[in-house]
Amino acid sequence: MKSYIAKAEQIERKWYIVDAAGRPLGRVASQVASVLRGKHKPIFTPHVDTGDFVIVINSEKVLLTGKKLDQKMMRHHSLYPGGLKETPYREALNKKPEFVFEEAVRRMLPKGVLGRKMLKKLKVYRGAEHNNEAQKPEVLELKY
Repeated sequence: MKSYIAKAEQIERKWYIVDAAGRPLGRVASQVASVLRGKHKPIFTPHVDTGDFVIVINSEKVLLTGKKLDQKMMRHHSLYPGGLKETPYREALNKKPEFVFEEAVRRMLPKGVLGRKMLKKLKVYRGAEHNNEAQKPEVLELKY
């Protein structure tokens, strides 16, 4: 039996839409990352971007369970001494819910050139409206 290796030019990409309202952030992000990577397809090849496009709507209505809204922090460092910036997730979700969702997905994708290429196929919107109707996205049913 031979192994199948997908070729980048032969991959057909679909568009999916996900409504994140009322769903836990990590569970939605992990399934979106899997679709972006292409793990749901039988032609999945680890070193080739075989994934599909994903549109996420209602990113501001995503849930964090327990006390994570107040206790969990988004951190980044300026690489200068004392340059650590911490923001509670409640504040980050109020200001930039799109960024919070993109960060959750980005950290679940491979690091490097391939992961950055996969992340470009993710479109996150704050409300229920999006500007990708021309692509005719299908509704992606999430398992959780």
